[in-house]
Amino acid sequence: MSEVINHFLKYVSYDTQSKDEVDAVPSTSKQRILAEELVKELQAMKAADVRIDERSYVYATIPATMDKAVPVLGFVAHMDTSPAYSGADVKPQIVKNYDGKDILMNADTGLTMSPEDFPDLLKYIGQDIITTDGTTLLGADDKAGVAEIMTMAEYLLAHPEIPHGTIRIGFTPDEEVGRGADFFDVKGFAADVAYTVDGGGLGELEYENFNAASARVLIHGSSIHPGSSKGRMRNALLMGMEFHNMLPAAENPMYTEGYEGFYHLDSMTGSVEEARLDYIIRDHSKKKFEDKKEFMTRVADYLNHRYQSGTVELILKDSYFNMKEKIEPHMYLIDIAKTAMEDLGIEPLVTPIRGGTDGARLSYEGLPCPNLCTGGYNYHGKFEFIPVQSMEKVVKLLLKIVEKFAEK
Repeated sequence: MSEVINHFLKYVSYDTQSKDEVDAVPSTSKQRILAEELVKELQAMKAADVRIDERSYVYATIPATMDKAVPVLGFVAHMDTSPAYSGADVKPQIVKNYDGKDILMNADTGLTMSPEDFPDLLKYIGQDIITTDGTTLLGADDKAGVAEIMTMAEYLLAHPEIPHGTIRIGFTPDEEVGRGADFFDVKGFAADVAYTVDGGGLGELEYENFNAASARVLIHGSSIHPGSSKGRMRNALLMGMEFHNMLPAAENPMYTEGYEGFYHLDSMTGSVEEARLDYIIRDHSKKKFEDKKEFMTRVADYLNHRYQSGTVELILKDSYFNMKEKIEPHMYLIDIAKTAMEDLGIEPLVTPIRGGTDGARLSYEGLPCPNLCTGGYNYHGKFEFIPVQSMEKVVKLLLKIVEKFAEK
């Protein structure tokens, strides 16, 4: 089995699920266990400047092997997995020489993954595919990225005859809850540019992402016995439904793709007395993004006017912004990655991210940081999978990018 797969299977055995609405970073202490393991491995490889901070960010350096001055290059991935689905006791399984048919993921439950539902599978007929057993997510988002960077580092440190400049490595906690870049030491990282390795299928290359915000809607009702409530009850649940129904029905992630933004109702809880709706707001266009937030504000104002002031509280919070404007002055990063892919027979797929990465935040903090593929699909759920050969090619891609930087 290849080194990248050995690393990957080891890392997915660690439960590093992050948790929403926790002030501490990392949001779960179990993330530090993997962080400390990565530190040990980096030290064993003889990486330089290996350190872990109090918030479990991991940093290391692969020293330059040539005198020529080239940009200091960084590679970044995140250690946590999504709160959306369990990451505990992951049981990966490797489907050898995939035949294009349904994959039986779990013999006990009969769960299968079908190319009719997931046609991307058909791209990998004849390859080896790693899946879950359907009881957890797999964790390729982003332990595949971690494994690929670690394998690249291991190779370069074992072959000092390969000419390259200084390379920085960074692993972050809590990316899945939007806090991966909160305490990233950009100054101490001291890279001129970087790539996150946190994308999807082989060939994906991304330098545009959503502008993102969260919206919390708190509805204050008034509970009265339904037998004597005429003219007096104000049902917070019904008012919450009214709020939601005033949003554009077509601007829902179920109906959008490409550059189209959305309002996504992520959770709704409550009673007649109090209700809470949590949304995420996304759009690639900064103007449309601001328009969406302003529209939500107008809906809240309307309902407060209709019922009474204070009935609806709207709490908006920006999460991250589209990194495009920060990458465009450094488009050589995209050109190098595309050329590296083409040299390896990988078709570059330059697409907008319908989400975000640590790289978006880091780009706004002065570290231009587009996103590279990991090779995985169907993140955040039980149907997650990643082809073995794609991971092996991503390692070659990282090495090729290092080579291209050495030639600058």
